[in-house]
Amino acid sequence: MNPSPPESIAPPATKKIATGLVLATVGAIAFSGKAIIVKLAYRYGVDAVTLIMYRMLFALPIFALMAWWSSRGMPALTRKDWLGILGLGVTGYYLASYLDFAGLSYISASLERLILYLNPTLVLLLGLVLYQRKITRQQALGMLISYAGVLLVFGHEIQLEGGDAALGALLVFLSAVSYAIYLSFSGELVQRLGSLRLVGLATTVACLLCIVQFVLLRPWSAMIVAPEVIWLSLLNATLCTAVPVLLVMMAIERVGAGVTAQTGMVGPMSTILMGVVILGEPFTAWVAAGTVLVIAGIFVFTRTGRSAAG
Repeated sequence: MNPSPPESIAPPATKKIATGLVLATVGAIAFSGKAIIVKLAYRYGVDAVTLIMYRMLFALPIFALMAWWSSRGMPALTRKDWLGILGLGVTGYYLASYLDFAGLSYISASLERLILYLNPTLVLLLGLVLYQRKITRQQALGMLISYAGVLLVFGHEIQLEGGDAALGALLVFLSAVSYAIYLSFSGELVQRLGSLRLVGLATTVACLLCIVQFVLLRPWSAMIVAPEVIWLSLLNATLCTAVPVLLVMMAIERVGAGVTAQTGMVGPMSTILMGVVILGEPFTAWVAAGTVLVIAGIFVFTRTGRSAAG
């Protein structure tokens, strides 16, 4: 009997790829919706400390459950593991999230997303500083194009908002740096603990830190906020935090990290679109040109990186 032709195997493989692309796209769009929800919540007079506390309060049970589920049957954590989880929870989720929330009170959602999208370049720069990893000419070109795009949008926004835009952009940039530090140091723990377990534990640490921060810095009366803030925070914790984490991880399992990262390019575009439609942010030629430059630069950057790796 003749073996099955290759065509009989192709449909399941094609379906797996298509499913992975859908998961990656939906995850990227859900992630990008966080900035929109934060900007909407700020309209009700809440501050960054209180807003991020509510987001993490609602997200805590989800990530604690994720940590428990992924830890079943696994070896017990060592003291070194716990120290690593604590450090990554602080840099990757607590500090990065708080700085991002604080920055969004000063700049548009569009500029925030473009700044955060520079993250791969920051990881590469940290690799140069920490491990003396070389940067190729093509990677440097991609970085130059991307940063030119951000500076274009920033220059236009600072004309409109003044010094507040500079402060907001700095806070969001530091948020991106903090998350890049997390990515740079998480490799060893990911291999030892697994990505789901590490994410669950590190985000649980971050959730607790955000709650403790609120307790230390704000009176209990600050918990009284508009009902809209509660619902927006719940939506942020689920649809824009926990759900996309799972979707992106499922996408990586199906199509790999490289394709998932490339699909994530819809993130800045979806943020800008939602900013225009939901927030009423202006869509100018400056924003359009800056977005094209940032996405083109990251495309060149990641494409040459993969070519070099191959």
